[in-house]
Formats: sequence, C-alpha cells, structure tokens
Amino acid sequence: MEMDIKKMHEKPPYGMIAILFFGAFVALLNNTLLNIALPSIMTEFSVKPSQVQWLTTGYMLVNGIMIPASAFFIQKFTNRKLFLTAMTLFTIGTALAVFAPTFGVLVASRMIQASGSAMMMPLLMNVMLVAFPIEKRGSAMGMFGLVMFTAPAIGPTLSGWIVEHYSWRTLFEIVLPFAILTIVFALFKLRNITPNRNMSLDVLSLILSSIGFGGLLYGFSSAGDKGWDSPIVYGTIVVGAISLAAFIIRQLLMKDPMLDFKIYKYPMFALASIISIVTSVAMFSGMILTPLYVQNVRGISPFDAGLLMLPGAIVMGVMSPITGRLFDKYGPRVLSITGLVITVGATYFLSRLELTTGYYYLMLIYTVRMFGMSMVMMPIMTNGLNQIPMKSNPHGTAMNNTLQQVSGAIGSAILLTIMTKKMERSGAELAQQAAASGNLPTSGEAAASVQNEIMLKSMLDGINYSFLIAAFISVVALILALFVKRVKPPQYEDVKKQQSENPNITSETAPE
Repeated sequence: MEMDIKKMHEKPPYGMIAILFFGAFVALLNNTLLNIALPSIMTEFSVKPSQVQWLTTGYMLVNGIMIPASAFFIQKFTNRKLFLTAMTLFTIGTALAVFAPTFGVLVASRMIQASGSAMMMPLLMNVMLVAFPIEKRGSAMGMFGLVMFTAPAIGPTLSGWIVEHYSWRTLFEIVLPFAILTIVFALFKLRNITPNRNMSLDVLSLILSSIGFGGLLYGFSSAGDKGWDSPIVYGTIVVGAISLAAFIIRQLLMKDPMLDFKIYKYPMFALASIISIVTSVAMFSGMILTPLYVQNVRGISPFDAGLLMLPGAIVMGVMSPITGRLFDKYGPRVLSITGLVITVGATYFLSRLELTTGYYYLMLIYTVRMFGMSMVMMPIMTNGLNQIPMKSNPHGTAMNNTLQQVSGAIGSAILLTIMTKKMERSGAELAQQAAASGNLPTSGEAAASVQNEIMLKSMLDGINYSFLIAAFISVVALILALFVKRVKPPQYEDVKKQQSENPNITSETAPE
C-alpha cells in the first residue's frame, strides 16, 4: 500500500533509503572492482586479453539492456519486490563468481550480477524523487551522487591493494556478506512508496532496445581494441543505430511506451540530457587518459595510479551532498557554470603534461577537475527531472542512466581513437626528425633507447591532444549551461488547491 505523499514529505523514510543506498553502493563498487584483477584472471584461466575483456564488456552489455527497461519494471512492480529481486540476483552472481571453476562460469556470474545492479540506480533515483518534496530534492540527490560517483572511483584503488596481496576471488568474497546483509535488512525494513500500475511489456520494444543500446555500447567500446575498420565494430554500431531508431519511432507511436521519449518536450529536461551527455564524455575521458599517462608514460604501478585518482573521488563524494544543498538554495545555473569553468581550466592544464610532470601536481589537477564536475552533474540532472510530471519519473531516471552509459562508451572510444591517431602522426614525425639529424641508430641498445623515447613522447602528445579536445568539449557544456533556468513546479499545497477546484487533477497530472 502506498504511503501518503504529504506525510512522507514531512517525514521521509530515511531508514529505508539508507538500505537502498547501501545496496546501490555495493553494486556500483563492483562495477570497477574487477578491472585491475584482469591480468591475474588471464593467468589463472589461461585466456587471451580479447577473452578476459568479456568480464567487463558482458557486464556493460547487460546494463545497456536492463537500464532502458527499468522504467517498465519500476512502474509494474513495487519498489520492495524490485529491490529484493535485483539484490538477490546480484548476490547469486557474486557467490557464483567466488567459486567459479571455469572462465565461462565467471563471465556468466558477472552477467547475473549486472542484471541485478542495473536496476539499482534507476530505482534509487526514482524513490528519492517520490520520497522528498521538490524544495529538498537537491539535498537528497546530492546524497545520491555520493553513491553514484564515489563507489566506482574507489573500486580501482581498493582492488589494486587486494590483488597485490590476495587472490582476485577475494574481491567477490568481500562484497558477498555485505550483499547478503542488505537483503536481510531489506526484508524487514523496506516498504512500498512508489506508485505502480498494471501494464504489459512490449516484447518487440525490449528486443529493439536491447539490440540498439547493446549494439552501440559494444561497438564503440570495442573500437579502441579492434579498430574502427573491424566489421564487428562498424557492423554492431550500424545495427545498433538502426535498431535504436526503430525503437524510438515505436515508442513515440505507442500509447503506453516502454521508454517515453515524449519527456523531451520539457525544455529543461532536454537541455539537462544534452549537458549530461557532453559532461559524461569529458569525465570518462579523464578516467581513461590519466591512468594511461601515469602507467604507460611514467611507468607508475596500477596501485599508485589508483591512489592518484582517489582524492578526486573523495572530493566528488564529499562535495555531492554540499552541492545538493547549494542547489536547493541557489538553483543549477550558478553551480553548473562555476563547475564547468573549473573543469575547462583543469582539463586544459592536463593537456600540458610533460614526461617529468610531478605525481602530486597531477593528483592536484585531477582532484580540482573532479571538484568542478561535482558541481555540474547532479544539479543539472535534478533540475531536468524537476520539470517532468511525477508519473514520468521512471522514464526520466531510466533515460538519464542509459544516456550516461552510452555517452561514456562513445566518448571514451572517440577520444582514445583521437589519441591513437595523434600518437601515430607524432611518432612518425619524431622518427623523421631523428633520422634527419643523424640521431637514429639502426641497431643495439642505443636504437632501442631512442625508439622507446620516441614512443613515450608520441604517446604523451596523443594524451595531451585528447585532453585538449576534452577541454573544448567541456566548453560546449559551459555554453549550454548559460541557457539553464531553474524549474519551479507547483508545491504540494498548490496541487491540493488545484485538486479541490478540479477533482480530476492528481499529484501526477498537475500542470507544470
């Protein structure tokens, strides 16, 4: 039975939300926990890099399939039943991974994990939107950002330390008891607060969505490894794009769509989506290019590379609730513009790296960059969601989470390609200069040393150039942020007044 909205807004169910937060944190931490352990898994199961990559690719693909469908599941099933089902699937996958006897079983366990974790963020975001009144949503979504940004960023540092001292299976052994504990608490404390309605799943929409988003994610994520000229890469991208176009057309024509694209008629939600996509591209680029510089150019260990990025994750986590409170007071425009100015400046400084750039200087710039981004993502997203009607919240949250996944994959692939092409051009130019000056030995240790120096300099040029492009991308987001306006939907009392005048109006259908 649904709680009374007004009573809930006066006294939000903090205990219940804490359980959802903990479950989402555990699931999101698991997203990036395995990345550093891949070499150890390759050795144990004797698999190639292209095969071991399926541990992350398979996880990502299931997310790409499940997140767009989350709008249907959130409306169809109660939040209690959905959370318990998602957490149970995640726990089964985790337990299976601990004892996985073969690589195939390990891949299957990761995909089972993903089928559960994919529901967590849209469900949690939707519960937050229902549980808190509009004037407190900023603070609430700020706490949500604490989970969203901190957990994935802590993963590489934590796993780097664990893999250095223990087996990769320990990564799953640590997560398993927390997952079980979350289920136990949820059984006793979780209540139903989200509105539900009887609806049926359109199978064709699910198929088109899975092929569309899954194809794009796989194609763009594989481009860095296989190359853009690979039939698998451009084939899956083309099939994904066609399927996605068919999916969008079908949703626009349906009376009861699986994912409602009509919410883009709300200008601030549409603008928020565009800014989030552009910012996600810039953010993911930093998370990929920085470790490449630290490990490949500077030769710093993976664990120290993770430590370098940890302060940025902590700052982003700490700032998220603070930014939420500032959003409630000042709105999104001032925050997003300030944050993007900082992001543009820090990204530009990252495009000026040298072979001898200091470790702590790099840590400082990266942390400042994450500080800037902490002021952008959640305020912009919350402002956009504030404009859509309550009944469309599941569609808005599903859309935001899906677009972040897809834009992150696409942006990372494009920026890695830009880096590779620049690296090839720079390497050829440096080799020509060395040959013209007569400083290019043909054999021996001297030749190997010169070639290694050319490789490092060309990679540095590629990384710097990609960061410069990321800075320009951030400028685009900054320009768009100038057009953001604070959304002020009617308060609960205004809705009740409208209801008294017209009984047909509900809190879901009240005009914006």
